Amino acid sequence: MATLSTSQTTFKKDVLDKKGVVFVDFFAEWCGPCKMTGPIIEQLSEEKKDIAFLKVNVDENNELASQYSIFSIPTFVIFKDGQVVSQFSGAMGKEGFEEELRKISI
Repeated sequence: MATLSTSQTTFKKDVLDKKGVVFVDFFAEWCGPCKMTGPIIEQLSEEKKDIAFLKVNVDENNELASQYSIFSIPTFVIFKDGQVVSQFSGAMGKEGFEEELRKISI
């Protein structure tokens, strides 16, 4: 499953009401590090079918960015059964993302 976009209007259904693990990438089109991590997140979404991967454009969804205290991008928030279980910022390699996912015992 490729990464999908979500917005303020669909976030509750796509993330908060969803059972299981949802990995949310808060990004902006103009963000260099976001462009670097995008293909890595896309690859992970193809490999880890048991996790939903979503993107939130902070420029278009500033209420969501504010709600989750997104002060720098990229910021990644992992939800499990609608609850935040991990939040971290900054570009990293695939191994770094896999380590963050392992921390939440998937």
